[in-house]
Amino acid sequence: MEIIHIILGKANPNRLNGVNKVVHQLASKQVEYGRKVAVWGITKNMEHNYGKRNFKTKLFKAKRNPFLLCPELKKAIQLKKGKAVFHMHGGWIPIYFTLSKFLSKNEIPYVLTPHGAYNTVAMKRSKWVKGLYFYFFEKSLLSKARKIHFIGESEIEGLGKIFPNKKFLLLPYGFEISHAKDSIQKRPGDFIIGFVGRLDIYTKGLDLLVDSFKKFQEFEPNSKLWIVGDSDQKAELQRLIATHKLQNKVILWGSKFGNEKEELMKKMHIFVHPSRNEGLPVAVLEACELGIPSIVTKATNMGTYIQEERAGIAIEDENSKALTWAMVVLNSLRKQNRLTVISENARKMVNDVFNWKTIINRFDNLYQ
Repeated sequence: MEIIHIILGKANPNRLNGVNKVVHQLASKQVEYGRKVAVWGITKNMEHNYGKRNFKTKLFKAKRNPFLLCPELKKAIQLKKGKAVFHMHGGWIPIYFTLSKFLSKNEIPYVLTPHGAYNTVAMKRSKWVKGLYFYFFEKSLLSKARKIHFIGESEIEGLGKIFPNKKFLLLPYGFEISHAKDSIQKRPGDFIIGFVGRLDIYTKGLDLLVDSFKKFQEFEPNSKLWIVGDSDQKAELQRLIATHKLQNKVILWGSKFGNEKEELMKKMHIFVHPSRNEGLPVAVLEACELGIPSIVTKATNMGTYIQEERAGIAIEDENSKALTWAMVVLNSLRKQNRLTVISENARKMVNDVFNWKTIINRFDNLYQ
């Protein structure tokens, strides 16, 4: 049975969209471990402008009406009847409602991974609009799904309040190990706190990060905050930084990829991801792989792993005081030369808990 991943985009890992990154890695690993896999992308830009990959990719034109399927996609789906299971990625996506009806009509099974779209914080945003949309569209999508794959517990809690079900499978994504185990030696000087991701101020908790860093300056004046990423909210973020008078302390690096991003991350002493809403942030796993102790909110769905594996500190969501405190604690450990153990724990966590070979076998349960 073929596994066909459906995504908005092209599963290009060199984009800030985390869903595209994880789908690319999931599909790659499924092929590597003997599964037959393809990725079908729904996109406005039909150019195949991505790197080499080991799975087939088909692109279908996104219509101006977000609920409409293009004729080519309908024909391609019908040819897969009895031969494939479809795996949709994302939540609150209008075309998925239409797609689910078409798949059900043709008796083709599908599963859904919402990637954090249903966690408790996400469900509070635009609550009344989402309530109406859920009643008319999303509920039908979920009802027809064979299984619903959750990456973190916050999604089960959020969706469970309005759609109790026994379809869910709780399973994290794996992570590709690509670095040597040698510890990274940090240069003496400023204490570098890092963030990598899309500049979505509310969702990623960047307002909390800037506010907490301002307070942290009282404890460690020789510190810098590095923010790697970009979006149309950059100007708004710059104004927020200026309001806190942190222009000389915060560096906005813009989007960085590959070796350039990695070299910046290697210089970070700690990594902070105070998100209000996530699926499973790849950036945190990248930081842990490099041995960088992390501070995460529970909404990242990384809190339990970070805490149990002693790879950093997990804090409650939207808690600026706790975030400042965590920065102080890790900085104190750095001054005592005690961050090495946490760094090794972070590396070990990625290697053991997020091992792809084990996780791919468990993913088979999603499609059966």
